Amino acid sequence: MTHPARVVAKLLLGLSLVFAVAGAPAAVGAAEAKGRLEVTVSILPQKYFVEKIGGDLVSVTVMVEPGAEPHVYDPKPQRMTGLTRSKIYFAVGAPFEDVWLDRFAAANPKMRIVRTDAGIAKLSMEHDHATPEKEEAHTHPESAAREHSHGGEDPHVWTSPPLVMIQARHILAGLVEADPAHRGAYETNYRKFVEELVELDHFLLNLFQDRPKGEFIVFHPAWGYFAEAYNLQQVSIEIEGKEPKAADLQRLIEQARKRRVGTVFVQPQFSDRSAKVIAEAIGSRVEFADPMSADWDRNLREFAGKIHASLH
Repeated sequence: MTHPARVVAKLLLGLSLVFAVAGAPAAVGAAEAKGRLEVTVSILPQKYFVEKIGGDLVSVTVMVEPGAEPHVYDPKPQRMTGLTRSKIYFAVGAPFEDVWLDRFAAANPKMRIVRTDAGIAKLSMEHDHATPEKEEAHTHPESAAREHSHGGEDPHVWTSPPLVMIQARHILAGLVEADPAHRGAYETNYRKFVEELVELDHFLLNLFQDRPKGEFIVFHPAWGYFAEAYNLQQVSIEIEGKEPKAADLQRLIEQARKRRVGTVFVQPQFSDRSAKVIAEAIGSRVEFADPMSADWDRNLREFAGKIHASLH
């Protein structure tokens, strides 16, 4: 089945972008024409997206510092101070935004908040933990992943190139509305970025076409949208945001042996203790996979290569 965002990207590459930014006021942003437009994003991958479209016309501040964990992030005072200069805040659906977006708006009432994840159908955090009662879910990974769970919605929409195409449209619209004087530059950069995303998407589709429903083990379930886009299955060690209990860990070890897992992936922002226990028990290795990397394209290609190499 063709991913809806892939269809959107093809249409946008062949059509005018008038509808993507319809209604942008002509007078807003005239002052910004003389200097760079100051904007804020939640996480590092968004900085990559905004700079791809905004280029030298934008100055991007990242709210969550490198190495910090966005699920429970508490912004530092200097970040809040810098927020007062921003014309736009590009939200992505990170958990900390639920608490802080209203406070950001109160700190800078003139700042526009653009929800770049708008229109994206969210997965649930109910990723496969390889328990016996969920074995049937392997037959229907997409439907199983979308069931309601105690874990809530999966916020990691930036790990899927097709979904980044949707986020890019929102970024473009936000920049043009705030700075219509540079609309042409933003549209040109946007088209180029979408072309790059389409190329990356095709590269990943071709890479995994010989590994349908391939399984990979991660500690924190941050790669569900990536797995969905490329017909893979993510198996998570972490259960509902917590370290697994001894019985859960043993079950994961048994399933990993059964599936001949060669690599266990961990995120630098989380403990790798449980991952190392599983890796040592099954004779596999632990590899870092960071969904928060600033060099988004290179990071995704490297992660995909590691997954592909680990699949049998």
